[in-house]
Parts: sequence; C-alpha cells; structure tokens
Amino acid sequence: MSALIPAPVAESLPTFAGEYPFAPHMLDLDGVRMHYVEEGSGDPILMVHGNPTWSFAWRKFVTDLSRDHRVIAVDHIGCGRSDKPQDYEYRLARHVSNLCRLIESLDLKRVTLIAHDWGGAIGMGAATRLPARFARFVLMNTAAFRSQRIPLRISVCRIPLLGAVGVRGFNLFAGAAISMAVEKHDRMTAAVKAGYLAPYDSWAHRVAVQRFVEDIPLNSRHPSYAELVRIEEGLAQFRSHPVLFPWGMRDWCFTPAFLREFQQRFPNAETFEVADAGHYLFEDAPERVIPRIREFLAAHPLR
Repeated sequence: MSALIPAPVAESLPTFAGEYPFAPHMLDLDGVRMHYVEEGSGDPILMVHGNPTWSFAWRKFVTDLSRDHRVIAVDHIGCGRSDKPQDYEYRLARHVSNLCRLIESLDLKRVTLIAHDWGGAIGMGAATRLPARFARFVLMNTAAFRSQRIPLRISVCRIPLLGAVGVRGFNLFAGAAISMAVEKHDRMTAAVKAGYLAPYDSWAHRVAVQRFVEDIPLNSRHPSYAELVRIEEGLAQFRSHPVLFPWGMRDWCFTPAFLREFQQRFPNAETFEVADAGHYLFEDAPERVIPRIREFLAAHPLR
C-alpha cells in the first residue's frame, strides 16, 4: 500500500536563495518516504531526474510549465528530500516500482514524461509497466536501452572500496558534476551549487549516488540487466507516440551516440540539438529548451 503523508512546511526547508520555493509532498512507500514536488493543475507532466541530481534540477521547468499543467517532479529514494535508508534495494526495478506507485497513488493519466539521465530508464520503465497512463515523452541526455559506453571517470567510481571512498567519502561524483556536467559555468551560482549538493552532505546521505553508479548493467550477470532488457524491449510500443529529444551535444556521458540510437528506435520523433550545452541541459539552456517543449506540447495536444 502507498499513502500520501504530511511533509514539513515549506518555510522550514531551505530554498537556496529562492531557487527552489516549492512546498514538499511525501509518499509513504512501506515506511520509506518519497518526496515530490507538485505544482499547478491540468494534464500532468512528470519530471524524473537522474544521478546525482534531484528535483532541484527541474526548478525552472516546474515554475514555467506549472502555469498551465499539473507538474510533478520526483526525488528517487536516497535522493533529494526523500529518505535515504542505508539498507535498501537501490536497483533499477525498485526505482521503477516506486515511480509506478507514485503514478497510481496520484492517479496520473495522460502523462507527459520529461526525463534525464537515469530518469530515462526509470521513467520509461514505469511507462512500459503502465502504458495506458502515458501520452507523450520528452527524453534528454539519457538512455533506456543496453549500452557498453561508459566514461572512464564513471568506471573508476565503480571500483570496489575505491569507488565508495571517492563517491561517499569525498563526494567526488556529485561534487564534480556541478562543474563537469555544465558548459555555462557562470550560471552555476553559489545558490545553485548549494542546491545540487545539499541532499548529499555526508557519507550516509550519498548512499544512492554510489548505488546508482554501481547499478549500471553492462552485462547479463548484473542484477539490473534483466530489468533494462525488459524496458528496452518495451520501447517499441511507443513508436507512434509524440516524442521529443532535447539534447546537449557536448555531453561526455550521454553523448550524441545515445541520441542516434534513440532516433533509430523512434524514427518519427522530433529532435532539438543544443550545440553548446552539456549534460545538465536544464542549466545550460533552459531558456531554449522550455519554449521548445511548449512548442512540442502545443503541436501534439492530448485527445
């Protein structure tokens, strides 16, 4: 069973100089609290983040799109303002199940998914389990299929013991991302950096950051491989759905090669390449991406 539960009042939580002024909401997942933002009304837009971000990454999208949509931005368990249990199944299938429970608890229908990084696999995982609830897809710098492409700087973080010391002890993954994942460094103000790093301020609070790195399924022996195969095989059912790929073309992680594979899988999809943007497209080019998403939504109205 899932239950919506009260959350601390917004005034008691940091807003990072007004960058994140949203009231918190919580979903009880068998005693573990999953945080999400919910703003506006209308047909739902579901925003799903990756690693090592949280719903803070979507703040400009939430503010703009909630003017005429019901916008939900989730924090995966272990991330953002969600609980961070140390003994937890931080696996792809569990994240997908958690998201499905949120969708069903909020009774979301005709969903437009906006996903980034790990959010692509998790979001499309939920869509393949609950296909009747999804209508449109906006996937940016992400993947939802098997790949052998993994940057060396991420592979190093997967080395037993050494990876844990670096990711959880020295915060090398989340700390490096606020610089390495963006091209427009002047936009990463002190408040923005504080917002990204705030949930990951200790060894214990970085547990999901490490687990996400370890959960990349590169071969059939990996515990999450079968779930990724299931998601990949389920993508074809959405070939006729409206799909938009906004893509930061300077991303060293989810490179343009991932975009090309998505385009092969969704030949009728629209693409919005941002030549001077990196992995954090929502920081490098929100003033271009948000209007393009609005154009996409207007061109594909829900019936």
